[in-house]
Amino acid sequence: MRQLLGRRSIDFIARVCLSAVFIVAIPPKIINFSSGVDAIARRGIPQPLALFLLVAAIACLVVGSALLIFGKNQILGASLLLIFIVPTTIIFHLFPFQAKAVFMNLGLIGGLILALTRTSLIDGD
Repeated sequence: MRQLLGRRSIDFIARVCLSAVFIVAIPPKIINFSSGVDAIARRGIPQPLALFLLVAAIACLVVGSALLIFGKNQILGASLLLIFIVPTTIIFHLFPFQAKAVFMNLGLIGGLILALTRTSLIDGD
């Protein structure tokens, strides 16, 4: 029992650390909303779709982070964060190739995949 409690605590801390990267990305997206829409539109995405994508990105970040940390459905939380980070990496960092950003995001993607596969421990099995 003690070992399981210790593993759950460590797992919780790991999920908080992983989510922190996404949580700190939320305020700038809200504060600089119009700049964010313009940045997406400059990548060749029509303005109305860019607006929708930024709103969806903020929603994925907020809900995904909360569910990953506190929710009973951490699979959904990690999935929402993956839905955010994979297209973001493709749209903003592959063309032109930004090695540091791509590899940092690949690390986050790996962490989210681990969170998906560890849910039986998290959910109390």
